[in-house]
Amino acid sequence: MTGLLLVHGAGGSVEGHFGGLTRRLGDRFRYVRGQLPDRVGPGPDEVVDGFVAAADAAGAGTFVVCGYSLGAPLAIRLAVRHPERVSALVLTAPFAYPDHRMRLALALWRGLHETGRHRLLAEHLALNGLGGTFLDATDPDRLRAMLRLAPAPPAGTPAHLELAGRIDVREDLGRLAVPALVVVTAEDPLVSPARQRALAAAVPGAGTAELATGHLPFWEDPEGWADAVERFLTVGGVR
Repeated sequence: MTGLLLVHGAGGSVEGHFGGLTRRLGDRFRYVRGQLPDRVGPGPDEVVDGFVAAADAAGAGTFVVCGYSLGAPLAIRLAVRHPERVSALVLTAPFAYPDHRMRLALALWRGLHETGRHRLLAEHLALNGLGGTFLDATDPDRLRAMLRLAPAPPAGTPAHLELAGRIDVREDLGRLAVPALVVVTAEDPLVSPARQRALAAAVPGAGTAELATGHLPFWEDPEGWADAVERFLTVGGVR
């Protein structure tokens, strides 16, 4: 059975970001949880080595890495650091390094989190996470209810945000030598679609799929996201 390592984004969880996808894929894969630790070192290597250890514990010798947001540059780094273990990559809403806009958004996110201003934090994340089409089509009362029901961020959120603010895998992009799919979130206010497409162009042989969503495809278009990933993993012959 093919291994599938799921690496979530900052301030989230494997279940929160990939729950809909794993329900769609069912028992066709051996899932490995790429849970970000509550503390991280000065670089990503310790984190990705931990993911390999998790794959070892799950009995997955080789595996596809599905990385979302911060999970995407971590997936890239893992594939370069452990090329014998990674058979393919799926990179959703990816970035290779943080630009100035992202650093500002991350700094505000961290400040609101650490001062306990949860309502303002939820609104900040909606503004920087959701696409305009989704926001315009969502009833304001429903949106407020969604924000109230958003899960509390994990304890490791500040460490995740710090890592997102300094990770840089630009030198790794041209060294990737496995099939790759880049899922571009085409209305993303946090990671611009242009930056995502540039990342895809720098990965040798990478395919692309585009979703008309912001940075949160699992909220805005979970079925479309699952379609793109499933097509790559199954029809594309990755398995």
